[in-house]
Amino acid sequence: MLAAPGGPGAETATTIDVIEQAYSCILGNYYSGATLDARSLPTAGFVALTQELSRDGRDVPEATMPALTGDRKADWAAFETVYRKVTDQVPDLRDKLAVVTLEAIVAGLGDNHAHWVHDVKRPPDYYDGDGYGLGLQANVNGPQVDGNPGVALPPLFVTTVQGGAAQAAGVRAGDIIESINGSAPFIDGKATPAIAALYPQYPRARPVRLRLLRQSTGRRWSVTLKPGLFQQDLAALQVVRSKLLEDDIAYVRLAGFAPDSADRVLKAISRLRTGRTLAGVVLDLRGNGGGSPVEATRLLSAFAHGKVTAYQCTVDGKCETSRTDDTVELVDLPLVALTDRGCASACEHFSSAVKDLRIGRLVGTRTAGVISGPAQPYLLSNNTILTFPARHHLGPDREVIDRIGVPPDHYVPLTPEDAAAVRDPALAKALTLLHK
Repeated sequence: MLAAPGGPGAETATTIDVIEQAYSCILGNYYSGATLDARSLPTAGFVALTQELSRDGRDVPEATMPALTGDRKADWAAFETVYRKVTDQVPDLRDKLAVVTLEAIVAGLGDNHAHWVHDVKRPPDYYDGDGYGLGLQANVNGPQVDGNPGVALPPLFVTTVQGGAAQAAGVRAGDIIESINGSAPFIDGKATPAIAALYPQYPRARPVRLRLLRQSTGRRWSVTLKPGLFQQDLAALQVVRSKLLEDDIAYVRLAGFAPDSADRVLKAISRLRTGRTLAGVVLDLRGNGGGSPVEATRLLSAFAHGKVTAYQCTVDGKCETSRTDDTVELVDLPLVALTDRGCASACEHFSSAVKDLRIGRLVGTRTAGVISGPAQPYLLSNNTILTFPARHHLGPDREVIDRIGVPPDHYVPLTPEDAAAVRDPALAKALTLLHK
């Protein structure tokens, strides 16, 4: 049932048979499928179904949750019988109800690496290199909003203006976002769902109204930003960027663990090393949303040999080890890695190994805590893809990182004042550490 290497064909309608296939796939292959209370899955789906009926003003008498006993086959049969009765009453909503039901079943796992990939759309006139959205990034970013919002800390502020509506409206880095569509981004210090509106998805996106504060002037004002396409800075799209700092520090920014990214990082360090003696390497992993765990392990192998970099474990505690590839030549330079809440998944694999194995030091803030385990793809019969982990990730010390993150050795957060003044205190700290 693994997805074909060439990708699925054209997507067809989601039906109750597709939902059953996903249900069986989860129970048979998910990390805790063998011990999962399977009643939670149809219950989550039925909640979403009834909510969608209510939103459409089409509630029906048959839409009552059937009694479930814990017998997986019998429970599914009871759910399917009621589901068909309900959808037969509203045939024009059948497709929409199937989609929200399956989305809710997958979301009910509460796993940040479990997704149902379907109905992927891009705006008209999109081309590779375009960005879509409001044209800004905030200190609470995409991985946090999607996978672990509870770790976000106030205040909410703009860290980068990329273009588009934000640039046209005069929004600047450092501007504090006091409200989003009239709702506070934090209540009693806890993030609210309002923050998700900063990262709209096509085609459901609507204009977003922000209330902003510019601390340098005390100005408060409101602006409405309409999501759309914008041309991104081509340099910012590069997976690997490098430069020499203070004549003896190799600085490499790695945006994601894409194929061959480890080799590209090592080549960049080698080029910067030519004709000079380096004092160390700063590897900037801030905003690195992850990617290939193989690439993370390969890059770690340039800084340590003969080490276990992570464990991938089943629900009953049987673990496989990820080990360094000792054919990779050692860099043999001091390492400081910059981390933040945007460092997720494979980035956390790398960061936890740097910390646990004492390969180098981490500077910045705690990572995202979005690393439940490597996701495996499964192709459903309607040519959509279900992904989830068959094993869960543990760090080299067998610690749980998911939902917790990796704490830095030196806590150096970015402030609104830093963003406004284009200061990088984490990088400054890294340079100080390498020159001691």
